[in-house]
Amino acid sequence: MAAPLRIQSDWAQALRKDEGEAWLSCHPPGKPTLYGSLTCQGIGLDGIPEVTASEGFIVNEINKKSIHISCPEENASLKFLAPYTTFSRIHSKSITCLDISSGGGLGVSSSADGSMKIWQAANGELRRVLEGHVFDVNCCRFFPSGLVVLSGGMDAQLKIWSAEDASCVVTFKGHKGGILDTAIVDRGRNVVSGSRDGTARLWDCGRSACLGVIADCGSSINGMAVGAADNSINLGSPEQMPSEREVGTESKMLLLAREDKKLQCLGLQSRQPVFLFVGSDAFNCCTFLSGFLLLAGTQDGNIYQLDVRSPRVPVQVIHRSGAPVLSLLSFRDGFIASQGDGSCFIVQQDLDYLIELTGADCDPVYKVATWEKQIYTCCRDGLVRRYQLSDL
Repeated sequence: MAAPLRIQSDWAQALRKDEGEAWLSCHPPGKPTLYGSLTCQGIGLDGIPEVTASEGFIVNEINKKSIHISCPEENASLKFLAPYTTFSRIHSKSITCLDISSGGGLGVSSSADGSMKIWQAANGELRRVLEGHVFDVNCCRFFPSGLVVLSGGMDAQLKIWSAEDASCVVTFKGHKGGILDTAIVDRGRNVVSGSRDGTARLWDCGRSACLGVIADCGSSINGMAVGAADNSINLGSPEQMPSEREVGTESKMLLLAREDKKLQCLGLQSRQPVFLFVGSDAFNCCTFLSGFLLLAGTQDGNIYQLDVRSPRVPVQVIHRSGAPVLSLLSFRDGFIASQGDGSCFIVQQDLDYLIELTGADCDPVYKVATWEKQIYTCCRDGLVRRYQLSDL
């Protein structure tokens, strides 16, 4: 990875006025940090500021919401994207999780204020409050239909809600510790949950019953992902006939990001191990990029890219800062990552520069969700930010 470039979090506002300034820095590994500034020389007729950079930095391109900066000496280049809009009225405290419905119309989020809410994705207007968990809600997501929400809480309960009338239609009980993440299998007749009790469980939504403990790893499961396996991957065979209530579990892999520095992959239907990879620190999150490529992020800032077919040695390890990697999401032909220092960035294969989503000022960005060309983030500062990729 090239030397990271950083910019003042509210650069777009700062550079909107004549002679407005914003700071810049470049952090080459093992070398002194280079500091610089951007100055607005006036606003063009199209409303776009004319910006110059101090010595050592170059402004390649600027729009209303994006600026592309290079530091030639360190061969570093980065495009910064400011939020298109910010929703401040959904929650009053840190927002720990969010998701956007498949049609792009609704958002759901959970907060340290103890609430979980459904809101209009276009303007952040509140639609429903989902009440029923005791203590904090750790994770929430829409089913593929976009009409139903799955949530997991510190009360060790997994709940299914109607997004239309906010009723809780199913409650699953069985975990002995807080639920930290969930995954939905296919269209959602089955779901998987991971808990602080060290188990991953498979559930039957129709009968609100547990179909089995898929893994019991003796260590908190911080994140999980379900993915369709490439034909070349041997997922093993189940020891006993799977229940006819299991729907869509065959040829699926389950990936578990564990607190004990291990990343575990197993066959969802077979329950057989595929690999166990030991990382540099606790794994916080994971996602599949394809039928054999995956990403996993650690507490000390490493993003491991692994190939399930030869998982012993990572394809690559991306390290931008020592801040915890909090979320990873497959996006187009690359991915989006967010970290505990407020950084949130997009890596795309065909671009030789990263896109950094700005706005959070050193506050952790806990989760990222996308719908078409829009990216939503939630942050400890209590804000949901929406970015428009068309602004690039």
